[in-house]
Parts: sequence; C-alpha cells; structure tokens
Amino acid sequence: MSQSALFRKKISLALCAALIGLPAVAAEDEAPLLLAQAAQPQRPIPGGLSSPLHPPVGQSGAPLPNQEREGKVTIDPAAKFTHFRVGNKNVKSIHVEGPVVWVGTSGGVVRYDTRDDSYKLYDARNGLLSNGMFFVGKVKGMIAVGTYGGGFSLLDEKTGKWKTYNIPEGLGDAFVYDIITATNGDIWIATWSGANRVRGGHLDDRSKWDLYTVENTRGGVPNDWVYGLAEGRNGDIWLATEGGMARFANNKWENWNHQRGLGAPYEKVKQDIAFKSDPGKQSVHHAKQKQEMGLQGVDVAYNPNYVVALEVDRQGHIWAGTWGGGLSRFDGKKWTSYTTADGLPGNHVFMLHMDDKGRLWVGTNNGLTQYVDGKFGKAMTTADGLFANNVFAMATTAGGDLWIGSFGGVAHLRPAK
Repeated sequence: MSQSALFRKKISLALCAALIGLPAVAAEDEAPLLLAQAAQPQRPIPGGLSSPLHPPVGQSGAPLPNQEREGKVTIDPAAKFTHFRVGNKNVKSIHVEGPVVWVGTSGGVVRYDTRDDSYKLYDARNGLLSNGMFFVGKVKGMIAVGTYGGGFSLLDEKTGKWKTYNIPEGLGDAFVYDIITATNGDIWIATWSGANRVRGGHLDDRSKWDLYTVENTRGGVPNDWVYGLAEGRNGDIWLATEGGMARFANNKWENWNHQRGLGAPYEKVKQDIAFKSDPGKQSVHHAKQKQEMGLQGVDVAYNPNYVVALEVDRQGHIWAGTWGGGLSRFDGKKWTSYTTADGLPGNHVFMLHMDDKGRLWVGTNNGLTQYVDGKFGKAMTTADGLFANNVFAMATTAGGDLWIGSFGGVAHLRPAK
C-alpha cells in the first residue's frame, strides 16, 4: 500500500472517531491496560449522559503499568456486572470460545481466561504487524485477527506464533475489517480495497485468491471500502460497504443503496442525528461520497449508504446498520428501515449480533437493544451496566453472559440467577 493511501485511511478513521465524540486512536498507541471493576455508582458527565466511575490512570485503583503485558485481574463473581478497562482504546471485536474471551482493541488483542482471570496481550511486540484490531474470530480452527494496516494473522496457540497474510499473499489491502468462512469452504475477507475470496480456503495457494472491486465487478461492488460480510441462507455472500449493500450469488452481483430502499430518509431522522459534524467538510473522500449519493445538502453525520454492521437472521432476512439512517432489513424483495421513531435507541448502528437463541442484538450510539417478535426491547445503557453507551462489539454465551465492547472497555453482564 502506498504511503498516501495509508495516510488517507488514517485520516478517515480519525475523522470517524471525531464524528462520534471519541478521541482519535492510532494503531501505534500503547498496549491496552486491563483493570477489572465490579458494579460501581454512576456519575453524570457533560451532555446529560452518565458513565460508570472509572479511576483515572495513575490514581488509586489504576491499571498495571504498560510493561505488564500479561497477568491476572481480580473480580467479584457475585457482582451483576464487571468492567474491564483497556485505556483510551476502541473495543472493535469480541470472540468467546468456551471459557476464553478474545478482545480486539485499537491497541492489540487480549486473551482473557475466565477460569483463572488471567490475561495476555498480543500486539506488534509479539508477532503481529499492527496493534489495531478490527476483527477477532476463528479461521481454519485458529484464532484470526484482521488488523489496521497489518493484514490478517492466524495464531498457533501451541507455539504462540502468528502467521500473517498480506498484500504479497493476495490480500486486497492491509486493512482487514471482517472475515467469514462460507459453507462451501471459501474464505471471504473484507478489506478497504475490495473483498477477497479464497476459494476452498486454500490460503497458501496464491492462485486461489480472488479480489472483487468496483472496477472489476463493473459496479457490482458499490464501493471498495468493505466493512462487513455475511452468508445468506442459500450460500449467497453479502457485503456491507461505504456505498451500500452487495450480494454475490450464482457468480453474479447485485447491490442496493438508499435509492433502492436502504436506510431511512433524512426527513425521518434529521431531528435525531446524534453527531452534528459533517464528514464532507473534513475529508475529500467523504465529500466525494456525498456528491455521488446526492447528499450535498446534508451537513450532519448522515449517510444511509454507509453500512457499518451486517447480520443475517434465521429467517434469512438481511440486517444492515447504517450511519445515521437507522437499521434496515431486507426480506428478499424490499428494504424496511427502523429508527428511533420505531424504538431504536440511536440512528447510528455500529454493531449487530445474532445470539444462539436467534435474538438480534443492536449496538448503537445510544445503547444496546434486542429486536424480538417484531419490536425493540428497552435500551440497555450505562445504568444497566454497560461500560459506555456507544456499543461497537458484542459476544454472548450459551449460559446467557453478555460481553459488550465500547470505547475504553468491556462490560461483562451476568445473567440473573
């Protein structure tokens, strides 16, 4: 990747962080700090929101120093919830495998073992090419991470060694946002320069790598910045991009944007847009997007074509979380959009998660909710144990535990006994 392309992507990430009121977090930031905290009293913060009382770094109860890259935390198992603070980092992905929780942050990926409360940090100092994590999950039986500028890597847990796949191996871009393994064995990788398909999952055979872009699909992929992937009921592959949704089925492409029903219209959501900064005034990339999509007259953070979260439910419905346009569902024929007027906590949808009971969880800029039986449940916020109200990542367990990631930390909510 050219230095100019890398710079543009860093600027875009910093801009997105600024638009939602977060500090810009660079991939080179120091390692996450891990501190467990049980349920704590709430205190108000500016803007009328509330947040758990977290002791600042350097004061009483502060986390371990940066050089402590592994160790143990002390928690109260009887507490309704526990907070794990990771410093000034975004928690972008969480993967639970039995008793082990993997937390992908913008400062590395943390392995946390609930059996003995031990943790270990993996980052550029022990095998990865980047500290920034967009994705953590399982590929070919191994823990996989998709990184910010360092490709994607697989961990051999027996040896503790990482194997990295990057542009020379066939990867479209060193920025990897999502990875799935399809039923037929193909591995799909979402990058910021298109989507890779590795036929049959043969990662070490360069001839098996395909890359799909706007150019070589003749617009079938609506935008090269791909944020999410999911497999439909019939083996169709869905892509969430900055230009709308795309479907790859029977070797053909189709896509949907706001003009075809994706995202709520501006008139419906304009009174409830949480972020007033206009990305088009801060970035040439976003200004061009607004022009292409006919949004020149909108001067707030609203772009219904910008899909940042994707999920498929048991009925085969496609769910797309948009940037200010709420949550959209595709039933195979048309899109239906849901906003705060329909009970959604916030119109910026950052995360979608389907649990093993078939419930859809929706993480927004204003809390977490479930969509069950055609309606949204009461929003969960910091008052219910969330670390923060902006929800970027989530994992659930068969026992009902919720692991929820936000800027600054993870909340572990235990089921009521």
